[in-house]
Amino acid sequence: MEPWLSSLQTATAQEGFELALKLSRMGVKYTQPSAEARDRLRPQYAEDAGALIASSQVVAINFQTVAAANNYWRG
Repeated sequence: MEPWLSSLQTATAQEGFELALKLSRMGVKYTQPSAEARDRLRPQYAEDAGALIASSQVVAINFQTVAAANNYWRG
């Protein structure tokens, strides 16, 4: 894969959250590089509350990482 992450630094918390989402999506992409397989599995987890909660937890952990890297956007 081509490099895509140049920094965890963002100007705002909103940008940081969007980066956390991208980190989460890219984690799935690296884990399962087959787009066909991801597309085939998506309907199964789209209706699974536990899987959606787990996905949200991954995003939250990534957001914690980005927030810490940005000193929690405090001066």
